[in-house]
Amino acid sequence: MSATTVLKIILLLGAILVASVPLFAQDSTIIGWKKSLVVDLTGTQTAYSDSWVGGELGALSWVGNLNGMAEKQLSPSFNFQSRLKLSFGQTYMQKSEIDTLTHTEKKFWEKPRKSTDLIDWENVGRLTKGWVVDPYLAVRFESQFLDASYELKKRYLNPKKLTESAGIARKLYARDKDQIISRFGFAFRQIFRNVIIDTLTQKTTDSTLTDGGFESVTDVNLTLHKNIQYTGKLTLYKALFFSKENEVKGTPYEDYWKAVDVNWENIFAASVTKLITVNFYVQFLYDKEVELRGRLKETLGIGFVYKML
Repeated sequence: MSATTVLKIILLLGAILVASVPLFAQDSTIIGWKKSLVVDLTGTQTAYSDSWVGGELGALSWVGNLNGMAEKQLSPSFNFQSRLKLSFGQTYMQKSEIDTLTHTEKKFWEKPRKSTDLIDWENVGRLTKGWVVDPYLAVRFESQFLDASYELKKRYLNPKKLTESAGIARKLYARDKDQIISRFGFAFRQIFRNVIIDTLTQKTTDSTLTDGGFESVTDVNLTLHKNIQYTGKLTLYKALFFSKENEVKGTPYEDYWKAVDVNWENIFAASVTKLITVNFYVQFLYDKEVELRGRLKETLGIGFVYKML
């Protein structure tokens, strides 16, 4: 399955869901859409003239984020929720060099380097019959805007991960917009990569990895204070089969794919004013096929935020 086909499937599912809304709207007991869309931009900048002494160098860093959510009880027995997260940021660094003729220091700016890049779109449908647990179906698409792993070859939306899952879910807590929902089920994943096979000619080839196993996802949205919001997501995945299992058999890393993958995201957002916010983001990743150790990412920024919905 090509990446284009995957995107067409996702867009088709979204169109079907949107088209089905008027069919359910005739029921006056159905609650309207719960929507939120927050866009924020943070940045830091320092600069020094060529005459500045002391060895300091300038830097510029910016990050933009978009977090959106739409949820509706489409019918008395079916709930639909869609979440979209987009992030992108760059860092510009100033460098210095000594002119061999004049023996003076010259400063220049390097090309921007990517610091943050994320596309995460998840759609979950739950059967709400009032049972102890709710059966669910979910589709999640994850990627990045630009693959900067090889500077000479720009590759967009690479890699792409598509996850389809089904199982049971339970809302552990709900009050106003605050809620904690946990779900557990079986997931099937496809990872589409555009791989460079020749650095001289920059020739690439498409590669597809598939696996399946158990997935646990817990989403948390809590108001810790009237001006402090916490958003968390913990995803655990245990693969039971892997399409490249025979290719890695007999190698030191033949069992790496069997390890549990962990993705734990935490966002603390404190509103200073209606337009200024402080964001603290912490992410812990563990994927033994990528790195034997856990990976930790932290960002702290003060910037402008606009709540569109």
